Amino acid sequence: MQTKNSKIIIGLTNPKSPSNVGAVMRAAGCFRADSVFYTGKRYVRAAQFNTDTKDAVRNIPLTGTTCLLECVPETAKIVCVELVEGATPLPEFQHPDEAFYIFGPEDGTISQELIDKADSVVYVPTMGCMNLAASVNVLLYDRMAKSTSTVANNELIRQSRDTNNRVKVKNMNRRAV
Repeated sequence: MQTKNSKIIIGLTNPKSPSNVGAVMRAAGCFRADSVFYTGKRYVRAAQFNTDTKDAVRNIPLTGTTCLLECVPETAKIVCVELVEGATPLPEFQHPDEAFYIFGPEDGTISQELIDKADSVVYVPTMGCMNLAASVNVLLYDRMAKSTSTVANNELIRQSRDTNNRVKVKNMNRRAV
C-alpha cells in the first residue's frame, strides 16, 4: 500500500461524531495510514461509543491536538480535502509521497487559514457532499490506486478478508447477457 518513503497522516478538523472517527480509523488501518490527529472537543465527549470495529487505534495513533498545523512533519505536504472553489478534482491530483491530509467536519468547513497554508487543496467531484469517513476512504483509495507499489493479489485478500469469508472465484467465464 505504501512505499518505504511514503507517509500518510490524517488530520480531522473538529469531527462531529464518534462513528465517523471510528470509520476513519478503520480506513486508516485498511490503507495503512501512519497516524490520525483531530481537533475540537466533540469527539472526546462522544468517544465512549467505540465504532472502530477493527481496533485500528491499537496500531495507529489517534491524537487530539489544539492545532493540526503543529502536527505536520517538516517534510510532509499539507493537502486539504474540501469542497471549495478553486480546488483540484481528486482524479487529476498527484499525491505527494509524504502527505498530511486535512479534512473538515461534516457540519462546517476547513478554516480559510488552513486552506491558505495548504500545499494543495483537492475535492472529490460528487453531486452533493459526502460524509467525513466516506471522503477519507475515497481519498486513501485514490492514493493507493495511483501508486506504483500497490499490492493486489490473493495473499492480500486472505490477509484482509473477514474470518467468515472463504469464498473463491472458480470460473471466470461470464454468462452472456
